Amino acid sequence: MKKSCILLFLFLGMPIVLTAQSNEQLGKISFPVSCSSEVQPAFERGVALLHSFQYATAEAAFAEVAKKDPQCAMAYWGQAMSLYHQLWGWPKTAEMSKGHDLMEKADKLAPKDERERLYIRAASEFFKSKQGLEKSDRVKAYSNSMAKLHKKYPGDVEATTFYALSLISGYRKNKDSGKAQTEAVAILKEVFAKNPDHPGAAHYLIHATDSPGLAPEGLEAARRYARVAPSSAHALHMPAHIFSRLGLWQDMIDSNVASAAAAAEATRNNVDNEASYQLHAMKYLQYAYEQTGRDADARQVIDDVKNVPGIKPEDITDDGSVMQALYALETHNWEAASRLSDSAPTVRFSRMRVLWARAIGAARLGNKDQAQKDMEKLRNEMNADHQDPATSPRALEAEAWIAFASGQSDEAVKKMHAAARLDEFGVDAASLPAAEMLADLLLELKRPAEALEAYEATLKDARNRFNSLYGAGRAAELAGKEDKARQYYATLIKVTAPQSDRPEIQQAKTYLAGTVTAEKQSTK
Repeated sequence: MKKSCILLFLFLGMPIVLTAQSNEQLGKISFPVSCSSEVQPAFERGVALLHSFQYATAEAAFAEVAKKDPQCAMAYWGQAMSLYHQLWGWPKTAEMSKGHDLMEKADKLAPKDERERLYIRAASEFFKSKQGLEKSDRVKAYSNSMAKLHKKYPGDVEATTFYALSLISGYRKNKDSGKAQTEAVAILKEVFAKNPDHPGAAHYLIHATDSPGLAPEGLEAARRYARVAPSSAHALHMPAHIFSRLGLWQDMIDSNVASAAAAAEATRNNVDNEASYQLHAMKYLQYAYEQTGRDADARQVIDDVKNVPGIKPEDITDDGSVMQALYALETHNWEAASRLSDSAPTVRFSRMRVLWARAIGAARLGNKDQAQKDMEKLRNEMNADHQDPATSPRALEAEAWIAFASGQSDEAVKKMHAAARLDEFGVDAASLPAAEMLADLLLELKRPAEALEAYEATLKDARNRFNSLYGAGRAAELAGKEDKARQYYATLIKVTAPQSDRPEIQQAKTYLAGTVTAEKQSTK
């Protein structure tokens, strides 16, 4: 892992130094405010950290600005915005209260600059103390206020990028990825083209295009962002969101090796407790290793979770359990999946993922009794979490495999088709593509032509996935489509690591060697 990290640093052409602010590289921004000139650089540093979602460090930076210049209203704005993690989660009650108090303090200072007053008004809309206000209402009110700021000051890059981020946050929370997403992408592409070293422009463009259809539009920003802000562990990780969509596995590995190393270094040097940043990068790293057939490296990542600096014991259990469940399913180790401990995880999400994997593993082994018991536990967990198992891709996948194990082929295919229609696959979903499971099921049912179609559908949205490439090759082979079989097997070999000992790779090589031999003999 260290070797990969060093290679990436050489590739970037710059070291990662988090311990000394003078050596930080967080991107280029210009955000003049009517505070003392002494705190202007520190304020802009806080904004740069905010753009890279280094929230705790950003909040501390803005607090230092307020300490040095108590009359700097925008310093309180910065502290409040550090509490609003727009794409990650909702502020806790105490954080909402703190944000409200900070915005009241900023508002009372009443800066003479109208632009600053509009920034403060927008944040105040989100943190207002009105009881019973829906989350979506707060998000919309903030975004609408940022839209007014952006319209009044179209040349303000900060207003433009923060407005675009509010659009992304809005459509994600409301499950509406239409007009708002299109607007966000258009805005950010224009800003990024003019300001390629702006951390927010690159970062938010990656988020805006983090979907199968739009990922190619975010590739340039993905390749740029790590160079723009290499002192941010999150900036080093974010390109992996696009790399994962496009199946660029080595790029994804390099990105997350560097991110994990930077996060660990930051924690060790007391810059920030970045265990969550490191853990997030490790999940993506595990996934990339699995897609290149580097099973031993993927297992090592899972084992290293316990060594993450600053990690909490419950995170070792919860995140580690999910990572083990995904590894078992990715490598088709049904025995390991069926033996996962469902009593270890402390949070419901982790228990549900473990039970999902256990049920599938047991069903694939033909152990219907255990699979049914795990399925019942999974339903209970979902009901307690106010989820409907009938509309959950994970529950439907498990039920489909149980139906298959029970000899109910039609019911199995029906449920798996339903799962595929509902599924939105991505690394953060901590799942496998439902369309790929549908293809696996059809292959088990000796329907290779249909399986090939399902594998190809998976590869459109999840490019270069190991199991789908192999499955497509195998399905094509069984369907008598030799050209396609050779195409998929050749691609599998191309994107996987030479040192991989996965049997699927050897089978692909054997098939390709056999077809080459057959061609030579036919020409004699």
